[in-house]
Amino acid sequence: MRERASVLQFSAMATDIYAAADFYATARGMVAGRLVGERLERLWPALGAGGCGNLAVLGLGYAAPYLDLWREAAARCVAAIPGAAGAARWPADAANRCCTVPEDALPFPDLCFDRVLLVHGVEAAENARRLLREVWRVLRDDGRLLVVAPNRAGVWALVESTPFGQGQPYSPGQIGRLLAASLFRVERRDTALYLPPVNMRLLLRGARFWESCGRALVPRLAGVTITEAVKDLYAAVPVRAVPRRKLALAEAA
Repeated sequence: MRERASVLQFSAMATDIYAAADFYATARGMVAGRLVGERLERLWPALGAGGCGNLAVLGLGYAAPYLDLWREAAARCVAAIPGAAGAARWPADAANRCCTVPEDALPFPDLCFDRVLLVHGVEAAENARRLLREVWRVLRDDGRLLVVAPNRAGVWALVESTPFGQGQPYSPGQIGRLLAASLFRVERRDTALYLPPVNMRLLLRGARFWESCGRALVPRLAGVTITEAVKDLYAAVPVRAVPRRKLALAEAA
């Protein structure tokens, strides 16, 4: 029975990964990837202050469509998919930069990455807090984490034919509490994907118009939330026990 359960779990995992790869190969997927990627690049430019120039970058989840933003500028750029499947869909030129990993035991040394991009990861994780604690371990003390998650209030979270409609969607507040519970502190927030999740060419051509209108008129209905966080080192330091003071009791006359 255990072997059968493992096979079923492997098959479901592979289907999700392949479905994500197939989605990003479509016209709708390419437009969605471009819209999300533009917001990510605003937060982490390839070079310059706060960017990823000459840094070690880890893409965790299904981050392959976005890692090209920093691959040339970064000193090291690694793509990792939690689970046991999916490597067959990685780009051929990404040899030795891709791996599959267990979500609760990332095969990387402590403090080895300057930036971690988590896309299509937290919503699909079996235990999101364990995954984030592993991210905390491999991220350098001055490193930064970007979490892209489907927005609970957005339309994209309702469409199961896209990877944004899989797993557990989150509100910005829920992401913030999850990060705080995993010893991270939120620094910046952003949103993306106000474009309706449809395949109509006319709408896809006007993607940037829909993005600007949605951001101005209905900012809470974005398809995804983007949250940048840093390690909350003070939260990880155990509080010293307060020494007990001796109380002098006055003797009754």
